[in-house]
Amino acid sequence: MKRWSASLLLLTIGGYLCFPPQVHSSIANSIMKVQIEGLKETKGQICFSLFASNKGFPDSSDNTLQAKCISVQERSPTLIIEDLHLGTYALAVFHDLNGDGELNRNFLGIPKEGFGFSQNPEIKTSSPSFGDSAVLVTGAETNLQVQLRYF
Repeated sequence: MKRWSASLLLLTIGGYLCFPPQVHSSIANSIMKVQIEGLKETKGQICFSLFASNKGFPDSSDNTLQAKCISVQERSPTLIIEDLHLGTYALAVFHDLNGDGELNRNFLGIPKEGFGFSQNPEIKTSSPSFGDSAVLVTGAETNLQVQLRYF
């Protein structure tokens, strides 16, 4: 009986190490400071969407954990995202030049306004995955830099 219990315990621990639970800590006291770089103009607003999973990332407003727009006042603004639980997040950001709250695109679907993602992943023919943009929040403050891209 003891041998069986020890085996079950080792399997449980091994399972958590190989497949950690995707649950965020219940403590919500972390903040994320995001420095936005590469603005072409100091007008309009910076909008962001924060995701806690790959569901809907990067453009489904139904699946965002937080979303907000702030007025552009300087060439390198800082977004402050509060009340985060410890866990994994991905951020999508765009420079809303005309203030309509949307990332405007041309007839081919190519963005006409600046955009960026946490971890600054390489952009090829489509948006990056959640995993390519994922940031682990493990403490009271997480600092990021997002480089905007314009086409």
